[in-house]
Amino acid sequence: MSGQIALPFAHRPRFGRSDFVAAPSNAAARGWVLDAEAMWRWPEGRMALWGESGTGKTHLLSVWAARHGAPVIEGRRLNEQDVADLFHEGGFRALALDNADQVREEADLLHLINLVRERRMALLMAGRASPARWRVSLPDLASRLRATASVPIGQAEEELLRRLFLRLLAERQMVVAQPVTEWLLRRLPRNAGAIRDMAARLDQAALASGEKVTRALAAGVLETLQEDDGAAS
Repeated sequence: MSGQIALPFAHRPRFGRSDFVAAPSNAAARGWVLDAEAMWRWPEGRMALWGESGTGKTHLLSVWAARHGAPVIEGRRLNEQDVADLFHEGGFRALALDNADQVREEADLLHLINLVRERRMALLMAGRASPARWRVSLPDLASRLRATASVPIGQAEEELLRRLFLRLLAERQMVVAQPVTEWLLRRLPRNAGAIRDMAARLDQAALASGEKVTRALAAGVLETLQEDDGAAS
């Protein structure tokens, strides 16, 4: 049957330790985050992972949070009342803040950093740039961010991109012939974000058509991706 409706079931990425693809580009970050004793050497008890979208910041932050029983807060939804409720409930000694550079109210981020510091907790943050480069206007927050240690995650290497693509296809239970994956990998932009986008679009296209992922289907998806990227630039 062709022309099937692609049902909107959300794909849930796996953020387990065994699912993280290790590579030289993330070696330094892994050393500071995955070493069981490393966080006790973080200056001020804080560390920030930074790098472009798709480099694995959220994944690494999630692995760390699971290991230490740390709640994970989404930076874009951070607010003082939720933080107060979280700390009132208690039961944790570490905290993770994803997309920390996208917090809406600077005072909320300053409040969180101060609370963590006062209670001698560990705080792991993730953002697109080093904390010292985040655009903030509050002097106290700027000072706290400059004092925060940070470690970058670099651009993915070819082997990492290959392994990531295969893992994403496997997560979605997609069987794609090796010649097709190799053909796509030679033509996709050299970043993890594009790899993730292609896996999601292939999945949707295969569901909609009710067919296997052939080279013809893959070529059509790639063309659409390139057109969308061109329109966005």
